[in-house]
Amino acid sequence: MKKLILIAGLSGAFAGAAHAQSSVTLYGVLDAGIVYANNAHNNAHAPGTSTSGQNFSLGSGAVSNTLWGLKGSEDLGGGLHAIFKLENGFNLNNGALKQSNQIFGRQAWVGLQSDQYGTVTLGKQYDSVVDYLGPLSAAGTDFGGNLASHPFDNDNLNGQYSINNAVKFQSANYAGFHFGGLYGFSNSAGSFADNRAFSAGASYGNGPLNIAAAYLQIDNPGGIGTNPGGAVSSTDGTGDFFGQRQRTFGAGANYAFGPATVGFLWTHTKIDQLTGLNLASNFNALSGNSLRFDNYEVNARYFLTPMLSVAGAYTFTDGKFGTKTGDSTLKYHTVSLQSDYALSKRTDVYLEGVFQRAVGGDGTILGNADITGVDPSSTNKQVAVTVGMRHRF
Repeated sequence: MKKLILIAGLSGAFAGAAHAQSSVTLYGVLDAGIVYANNAHNNAHAPGTSTSGQNFSLGSGAVSNTLWGLKGSEDLGGGLHAIFKLENGFNLNNGALKQSNQIFGRQAWVGLQSDQYGTVTLGKQYDSVVDYLGPLSAAGTDFGGNLASHPFDNDNLNGQYSINNAVKFQSANYAGFHFGGLYGFSNSAGSFADNRAFSAGASYGNGPLNIAAAYLQIDNPGGIGTNPGGAVSSTDGTGDFFGQRQRTFGAGANYAFGPATVGFLWTHTKIDQLTGLNLASNFNALSGNSLRFDNYEVNARYFLTPMLSVAGAYTFTDGKFGTKTGDSTLKYHTVSLQSDYALSKRTDVYLEGVFQRAVGGDGTILGNADITGVDPSSTNKQVAVTVGMRHRF
């Protein structure tokens, strides 16, 4: 009898130890607020419509995307772990799914992690520009977010889309140095390069200094008419620009001293043989030989107290749109200011305002202001202001 009790006790102990080696975590961000935007309309870039004008609304994800997800890890021994992540984006106002009703439209991947070498993951994932340059930009952080995105989120620093069919590697931390890369398959028989993607990036952090650089290329992004289900989908409303080829690269740095952090970032995006772009999840046909954007961003954040911070960013975007009849110059000025107060480690309230002015465009939709997260502008200027709260779990 004593032996049976001992065996049962040991079995329970081993079962508890095995259970402790695995974990599944539910996490998420809930962001809601009152949003004001001028020159706005709900029919993407249709000037003069009866719906154009000032707009007050209850917004979901004006600054941080509203999402929930599951992530997990299982200890396989020897410093090796099985890992996964499933992430969903949704509208907090009505509970509706985003990313064209995909239940895990933001991320869905599984992989292996080595404490010594890094991770290899497979599935729907973000590219190296998002991973390495995003944390240095106001658009990719909590002190700017969606409203502070560069025009049309042309460099995807805001993470408007992730890469389907992707294999990704990210290194371990080597004395502050990280590097990685991603390849998104076209998954199309006989058309290996039709709507594929590949990217690479690296970052280094040493005390108050952080620097990073990254590159992304998508061949036939969206695969319109040929392979819409490749690396970047043209059917889920999350792809950005569509054409023969898209290339984005850039570099940036930030430096922290005391309660302040200042940063600078440059990105370059070029689309060859442009066929169209998504605005507010609507496809807009736009034909051109090439479209180029160079974004120059400076940003800063200062903690007045451990709970209260102020932040701001200015981005000058220099662009060119080439057509058969000639080239048109594009210039955008985007200014964002934010004040944020932390009620706790997981809950904060914020006030943020953004102004954008566009110059050029020759009467195309590229000549209108475009602030991410609000109804598109019907003119070359737009102001957006939001007051809201976030809760993380």
